[in-house]
Amino acid sequence: MELHDILIKPLITEKGTMLQESNKYLFQVALNSNKNRIKEAVEKTFDVSVVNVNICWHRGKQKRLGPRMIRTPDMKKAIVTLKSGDRIQIIEGL
Repeated sequence: MELHDILIKPLITEKGTMLQESNKYLFQVALNSNKNRIKEAVEKTFDVSVVNVNICWHRGKQKRLGPRMIRTPDMKKAIVTLKSGDRIQIIEGL
């Protein structure tokens, strides 16, 4: 897996914008990625220094579509803590 395939998109949520005050950024990442690969991808993509990476899983939910039951896809989120003084300008401008 290439580094540009690991970071799917930044998550712009209310909680995510509050985390930016403490130098933490929220990303949706590939399901088969690990902390080391996420750290490397963020450092190379945004040219910042990563201090810590926390990962949380969101399992898909059962939903009804007419007579059928479907399951929404799983999602993996990463909370990336940057070194003080580093910023990701692309995310902050949104």
